[in-house]
Amino acid sequence: MPPVVLPSASVVICVYTEDRWAWLQQAISSVQAQTAAPHELIIVVDHNLPLQKRLLHEVTGAYVLENNGAKGLSGARNTGVLAATGEIIAFLDDDAVAGHDWLLRQLELYDDPAVFAVGGRIEPLWENGRPSYFPQELDWIVGCSYRGLPRVAAQVRNVIGASMSFRRTVFEEVGLFDERLGRTSSPRGCEETELCIRTAALRPGGRVVYEPASLASHHVPASRGTIGYMLARSWGEGISKAQVSGRPGARRRLGPERRYVAEVLPRAIVHSLASGEVAGLARSGTILSVLAATAAGYLVERATHPLAALYALRRSTGEMDEAS
Repeated sequence: MPPVVLPSASVVICVYTEDRWAWLQQAISSVQAQTAAPHELIIVVDHNLPLQKRLLHEVTGAYVLENNGAKGLSGARNTGVLAATGEIIAFLDDDAVAGHDWLLRQLELYDDPAVFAVGGRIEPLWENGRPSYFPQELDWIVGCSYRGLPRVAAQVRNVIGASMSFRRTVFEEVGLFDERLGRTSSPRGCEETELCIRTAALRPGGRVVYEPASLASHHVPASRGTIGYMLARSWGEGISKAQVSGRPGARRRLGPERRYVAEVLPRAIVHSLASGEVAGLARSGTILSVLAATAAGYLVERATHPLAALYALRRSTGEMDEAS
């Protein structure tokens, strides 16, 4: 049989601070050591000239660019997308380390023309070990795969930003990451979720696949394991989900959140309480607190911007013309 020809891939790493320099070096090295070598590595610096100069001076084998979009992760990603020339554009966080087959496992799935995005498994690398009150079901808070996701390759609604890839044609056909979403100085996100939902609406039959065999590890500093950070991140997630839900066609695609709340979290609470340990009680309390903070953020955002939600709804039902 002839060898399988993989699509060419551009890998984009977005950076914003020198505080992660050691982790960034690990991320770069892990991309450069892939069994399926990327077509190119693009590092986008988010409005930090000293960091950009240091990268240009010390890093080889990569293109170093300045974010020419809005400040924040979405703008930086869009800068990378516009510069990329590969058929597939993959993204790795600057504090993540890709396994040797990380890129290969994602590229293999693009032999199916219906697949437009692929995400990999992301495991946390805790700086001081996992806190006893932090259940695996909440690992999305630290940008990692959480208990409840499929254990084998399966179709999902959206990818997780720390380790993901898209066909370049997605950006050509449906547009870039929404720069009104995503991380800036606040712990929000959902720009990759919104892009997946938007693409699925415009590509009937299109698929997003989660591939656990595509493994990356994600550094988690001790500061992100605190209850304060968990609640702030949950609040931000609620706000982001409310913003996404106001987009045309998005609300009917929020089934994964409903299943997560109705099935995954109750099982986690029961399992934690059944352990009979103090830590189990603490994990249950954490889950309830995170759920409350997320719901509060969602409800406050919806109440604060009702006209935006109404506008999106009316646009989706054709009640507004292009001149509105």
